[in-house]
Amino acid sequence: MSVLLFLAALAQAAPQAAPAAPTASIDGLPIGAIPRQDLPERGCAAFLWTASGTRALVAMAQADPARLRLSIAGTIVDLERSGQVGTGGFGFAETNDYGGGSMAAKLTLKIETRGSLSGGAMVPEGILQIDRAGQDSLVVPVAGMIGCAA
Repeated sequence: MSVLLFLAALAQAAPQAAPAAPTASIDGLPIGAIPRQDLPERGCAAFLWTASGTRALVAMAQADPARLRLSIAGTIVDLERSGQVGTGGFGFAETNDYGGGSMAAKLTLKIETRGSLSGGAMVPEGILQIDRAGQDSLVVPVAGMIGCAA
């Protein structure tokens, strides 16, 4: 419940302006920040920020429907989950594979439950790897939290 209260407080504290457009690049990388994302009506979502350099929301992974939202070169991209390996929790595994078209992503998460949190968990560390046809792979360290709706 405290994760939901935290996310609700963030939403109330933010000005209710039009959603921001995704940025084309952060820290010189071809990945940008995504606009503020809402908790899904059902299931869980992982909200992930860059763990080094600019602290920007770069990904949101939903457990159901199983997809990953990113901003690549200023365009919002949703990739469907294609596989999972290892134990995790809240609808996520330790390693989660996503893909669509000529792009694939691998999201590796360390998920920690804490007694002070209910309805979610912390992601103290993770790795987001993005592979695009004909381009270098991109590896971004991430961290964040998982929130779940009832």
